[in-house]
Amino acid sequence: MLFDKIKIGSTELANRLIMAPLTRCRADAGHVPNALMAEYYAQRASAGLIISECTMVMPNTSAFVSEPGIYSEQQVEAWKQVTDKVHSAGGKIFLQIWHAGRAAHPLMNDGAENVAPSAIAIDGEVHTPEGKAANVKPRELRDDELSGIVAAFKQGAVNAIAAGFDGVEVHGANGYLLDQFLRDGSNKRDGAYGGSVENRARLLMEVLDAVTSAIGAERVGLRLSPLNSYNSMIDSDPLGLVSYLAERLNSYELAYLHLMRADFLGQQKADLVTSVREVYKGKLMVNMGYSAEEAAKVVSESKADMVAFGTGFLANPDLPTRIKAGTEWNAPDPKTFYSPGTAGYTDYPTIESA
Repeated sequence: MLFDKIKIGSTELANRLIMAPLTRCRADAGHVPNALMAEYYAQRASAGLIISECTMVMPNTSAFVSEPGIYSEQQVEAWKQVTDKVHSAGGKIFLQIWHAGRAAHPLMNDGAENVAPSAIAIDGEVHTPEGKAANVKPRELRDDELSGIVAAFKQGAVNAIAAGFDGVEVHGANGYLLDQFLRDGSNKRDGAYGGSVENRARLLMEVLDAVTSAIGAERVGLRLSPLNSYNSMIDSDPLGLVSYLAERLNSYELAYLHLMRADFLGQQKADLVTSVREVYKGKLMVNMGYSAEEAAKVVSESKADMVAFGTGFLANPDLPTRIKAGTEWNAPDPKTFYSPGTAGYTDYPTIESA
């Protein structure tokens, strides 16, 4: 079943093994993609679908210093070398479009303030070009500013298609802006975008309305992480939140819903996958900590349609070949996850080169 073809929206995938989005911090100055990134993604083109690393839809919203963007003509042109190389290798690739919200830091953004649904800082420190620094309390966004953010997501999606991507994944997870609006631990605002779950979901739905109207729902996926406490996130009712969202999302007929089933930090637990599968009628992709055996079981039992692997694909460019052959996987090297250059990026061996 893992190696059966599947059609998501307008895109046919050769298998159901998906490369999850992974921030790698290899972009050039100005958040411009480069030839090294093209090589990295093309190496992994045997994935049924590659989902790119988080990609900025607006300037001055960086949370990682060297992540790519999709808001300038230069970035669009530079991404074409990535999509061309992936497609030449037989792969399919979606661009994950993203706004960091309060996770952005002024020291990464020429002093520009960070923004959020509410003026609540992330706990702890973050790496900046000037060394470790405390996370900064964000400015609460005004309602009249949100249409500009929606427009930026829409333009990012249009730019992604112009750059040759097969579609986009809207990043609604991991404590970044859209997730910050969704969860009541970070969204304490009043008015149309705060309070009830319907109001907290309003910005996400406006983004999906804009993006799907621009490029077609069949080319749009969405990632959610209702349990993940990364970036100081929490919700008082994650199961209620994700069940509400799953029901609302049915009307969009998206290419897929990408559900992160667990919490990076292990602080919150619930069976999200079962709850979503009971409600959501579209293609469901699941992620976080799946072995090849568990992934095969999940798909064969129709608990999900696809399984995304993060560090598995990071360290194993030929992961589908290894899974099919039942061979050992390369171990990822965390020291090189965010460092510049080829080490731990394009130098992991395949079965043939080992």
